[in-house]
Parts: sequence; structure tokens; C-alpha cells
Amino acid sequence: MIAALLFALFIVLMLLGVPIGVALAIGGGVAIALANTTTQFFGLLALPQNFYAGLAKYPLLAIPMFVLVGSIFDRSGVAQRLVNFAIAIVGRGPGMLPLVAIAVAMFLGGISGSGPATAAAVGSVMIAAMARAGYPGAYSASVVGAAAATDILIPPSVAFIVYSVMVPGASVPALFAAGMVPGVLAGLALIIPAVWLARRHGMGAAEARLPRPAFWPALKQASWGLAAPVLILGGMRAGWFTPTEAAVVAVFYGLFVGMAVHRTIGLRDLFPILREAAETSAVIMMVVALAGIFAYALSTLSVIDPITQAIVHSGLGEWGVMALVVLVLIVAGMFLDGISIFLIFVPLLLPLVQAFRWDPVWFGVILTLLVALGQFTPPMAVNLMVSCRIAGVRMESTIPWVLWLLLAMGLAMLAVIVFPPLALWLPQRLGY
Repeated sequence: MIAALLFALFIVLMLLGVPIGVALAIGGGVAIALANTTTQFFGLLALPQNFYAGLAKYPLLAIPMFVLVGSIFDRSGVAQRLVNFAIAIVGRGPGMLPLVAIAVAMFLGGISGSGPATAAAVGSVMIAAMARAGYPGAYSASVVGAAAATDILIPPSVAFIVYSVMVPGASVPALFAAGMVPGVLAGLALIIPAVWLARRHGMGAAEARLPRPAFWPALKQASWGLAAPVLILGGMRAGWFTPTEAAVVAVFYGLFVGMAVHRTIGLRDLFPILREAAETSAVIMMVVALAGIFAYALSTLSVIDPITQAIVHSGLGEWGVMALVVLVLIVAGMFLDGISIFLIFVPLLLPLVQAFRWDPVWFGVILTLLVALGQFTPPMAVNLMVSCRIAGVRMESTIPWVLWLLLAMGLAMLAVIVFPPLALWLPQRLGY
């Protein structure tokens, strides 16, 4: 009865517009109080302890730093130089600008790991360029929003950091390595419908007449941006620094590039950059901390084990349960942000992972792929919100284009589900 009230109260509060972290904490707190009516203070002294425990995890220190990296590279002019370099490689023609947008977004994923930050950085450059070439705003916003969703798969990834904190046996380096191939696969899957739709509908007619940047000057200008993922990921692989330390290195590297090399960031820009990163990080960390109360309530009330046993013995079988998980999370992704999905569903799904002996790293990649789909699935598509705001279009106008992109990334996710080595080969090869 109390367990049912826990979920009911959480859902009602969320529907009333209460911030999701607060709804998690209130639902968990009320359930704990009702379950401990005979104890002093109704057991509520456990709330501040679990609030702190939710934050007191070393890998979480990387989140504010990677959020700051995203803000820095958004303003450093790296995106524009990467776009010019990509155009110099692939050339001009119908469908080439969407291809460039997806490729640059994938590359920036190796720097910041934040979908909305990449959507802002790539969208500010590519949407205007695509408009000049004759692409409709709704199509351009759809491509940029979908392309930015690959960023939580390609390391470094804030989503993987949160998942590693919640799941024993899934280390950050292993998850980073596991996300590389699926992330590239998802990006390649997006390129196919993006180019096909552009050519089928005769978009980008003026693109072939636009000038093509010279290769070597474009490479020289983009070299500092190209070196960033090599420094971050190569340094972690070489053992020079941990993922948390890598985030700090990336911050100083980004500041050096923006202030000393490209000189697009001045001293006056530092305060807005730091404030933006602090606000975003505070929201994420508050949700993580408040979700610790909800997770404690689930474990105290022994809610998870009965649900797990009911699903395992439901007769659906391993693949039936996986299909059910995918369906539930796709629906959840339409209404919840990625961090909230992790914090709500991972405690519920982890016993299923253990029951069916799924590899926790592989499952983390699948879960992150589902979150990536949700980042550009209306109505609560955070990446699409950013790109639509830049393009000046309504989100509803993107649906005819987004559906094709969702189908493409969905097929990439299906490939990872059916062929686990797509995710597990690289971490095994690297010895994680």
C-alpha cells in the first residue's frame, strides 16, 4: 500500500508541475514517514543522510567540469572551424551540409558530452548556413537536434558518469569505451535518412554554388579543436589522469584555445560562462541528491524485489522483458530528461540485469541509447528545444523529419541489443 502511494504521489506531483527532484524527495519522504510511524521523528532523520550520500561520490565531480567544458567550447569558435574543415573534406552539394552537421556534432561529443550544449554550438553555426543553402528551418532543427543526441554516447559522457555511480561493476573508463562504437554507429545511421530526405525533397539547391573552403587552411584553423578529444581520451587511456581529472584538463585546454589561440573569449566572458555552467550543474546535482531519498525509500520498503520477481516469472522470457524495458523507457524519454530517467529507473532495472545476467556495461549503453532517443522525441525533447529556438520554428513542424531520424537511431539501438559485441568489444580490447 505504501509502495503504491510512493509512486502515485511522485506521478501526481510531477503532473502538477513540481520539479522532478522535489517530487522524488517528497514521494520518498512521505513513504518513509508512513513506514516508520512508531519510530522517533518517523524515520525522517535518514533524509539528510541520504541526500548527502547521493552527492558524496567521486565520479560526480566530473559533471560540473564537463558542463563547463561544453559552455567554453560553445563560445570558443571551435564549432565554426570544425564545420569549415568538414566542408573542405566532403565538399558542397545537396545533403552535404546535414552530413557535416551530424559529423561535427559527433566530434564535439568527444569534448563536452552534453547534448544541449552541442545543439547550441552546432545549431548556431549550421542552421544559418543550411538556411542560406535552401534547407527548411524545421528540417535543419531536426537534424541538429538528432545529431546532438549522439553526444551522450561518445565519450566523455555525463550520462555514463551518473550510471557508473549507480551501478557496481560498470566503471567510467569501461562505459566510455563501450559507448564509442554505438555512438559512431548512431551517427552514421542518422546520416543516411538526413542525406536521403534532403535529396528526395530537393533541399539545398543553392548549396553547390557556395564556396568550398581550402583544405589546408581549414585544417590549420581546426587543429586545436581536433586535438581536444585526443588530449582528453588519450590522456585517460595513457593513465595520465582519471576521467574526473580529464574534465579539469579539458576546461583549462578550452580556456587556452578560446582566450589565447582563437581569442573569442575575453575576461568579461568568463563570468557568464561560469554562471551558466554553475546553474546547469546545480540543477543536475540537486536532482541526483534528491533522488537518493527516493532510492532509499525503494530499498527500505522492499519494493524492488517483488516487482523484479513478478517480471522475471511473467513468462515473457529474456527478450520479452528487454522489449518491455525498451518500450517503457521510450515512453519515459518523451516526458523526462535523461538524468531523471537514470535516477528513477536504474534502481528498478538493476535487479533485472542481475536476474538475466546481462552485462551491466552493455545495459548501460542500451539505456543511454534510449535516453539519446528521448533527447529529440517530442514533446520534452531538450536538444530539439534548443535547435528549434535557434531556427525559429515550432517543435510540431519538425515531426515529419524527426520520425525518420528516430527510426534510424532506433535501428542502431536494435543492432546493439542483438549484437552485444558492438558495445563490449572495445572495452574488452582495452582491458576494462
